[in-house]
Amino acid sequence: MAKIRVLVVDDSVVMRRMVSDVINSDPALEVVGIAPNGRLAVDRVKQLNPDAVTMDVEMPEMDGVQAVKELRKLNRRLPIVMFSSLTERSAATTIDALAAGASDYVAKPANLGSATASIARVREELIPKIKTLCGLVNFNSELRSGNSEPSQNLTAKVRSLRARMVCQPISIVTIGVSIGGPYALAELIPAISADFPVPIVIVQHMPPVFTRLLADRLNANSAIAVREAVAGEELRPGAGWIAQGDYHLVLEKIGTKTRLKLTRDPPENSCRPAVDPLFRSAVQVYGRSVLAVVLTGMGQDGLKGCEHVAAAGGQILVQDEASSVVWGMPGFVARAGLADRVLPLSQIAGEIMRLSWLGRAKPGAFVGNAG
Repeated sequence: MAKIRVLVVDDSVVMRRMVSDVINSDPALEVVGIAPNGRLAVDRVKQLNPDAVTMDVEMPEMDGVQAVKELRKLNRRLPIVMFSSLTERSAATTIDALAAGASDYVAKPANLGSATASIARVREELIPKIKTLCGLVNFNSELRSGNSEPSQNLTAKVRSLRARMVCQPISIVTIGVSIGGPYALAELIPAISADFPVPIVIVQHMPPVFTRLLADRLNANSAIAVREAVAGEELRPGAGWIAQGDYHLVLEKIGTKTRLKLTRDPPENSCRPAVDPLFRSAVQVYGRSVLAVVLTGMGQDGLKGCEHVAAAGGQILVQDEASSVVWGMPGFVARAGLADRVLPLSQIAGEIMRLSWLGRAKPGAFVGNAG
């Protein structure tokens, strides 16, 4: 099998060497070139046609964000993994790069003095992401193995229920997303109208700081208000909340109000925040009036939660394979037979709007007498 060919882009000689050593240490990967800035990275991509790129965020001449934009003009599918420190400034720039089309990111080591530990952590994070983005992870075989497939009894129950039921008006939209999420959300959320009739709650797999900055960016570019979730806040129509990094986000009914709750319960699917706890809690509060949306992402977080949504009679939309950066999370749900519709990203906002307005009169709609 041919090796995955990677271009390493960083203005630091030390970081270029470390990342190159990590990549070359894996028998499935090889470094085919390096570049010290974004401008040269664009030239190297044209010359070398790599399978993947690792990209520093802050560089002279052309930074990582602009380089991503230029590379996306050349190739919309080329995997680009950003390398970012966890400072607020670098995190904000990384969010911009992800929204511009970067595939994923890896945090730079905070202490380059501890070389062994730094290399081990970068290897642990970077190698699986490159392999996943380049298609070396087979999600179909994962789905067929072990506990990832819903039971036949559950699937039969769900299909029987849906065959009998009339479409229930939506009371909540819950969204789960991982790799490729900032780009997907940057297209989806700004397409939601200001008069949207229900709340939207989102779990994006991201660490602290990044989730707040993502919420701020979406808020600045959207008609609805978007913010990072705060414990105890009441849900309201026409607004969106993003789970805080390192906290599960769940919904709870207190009296007549539905409020946000943050927990430090153990990670699920190796994630915190995770999608499954949000979907389960939404079903507990809203029952069959839940709309669950699963977008691009690695792994199967959201699958078990969708089982609960489907069993309750709720509705499920998933992003299609062609428009996903990684068809892991949505692919598991689709192949398990739980999705009501599998749609390209460009159509999902419109379908969310359509389903959420079913059974409701839009503001300003005229209702007159026939006579």
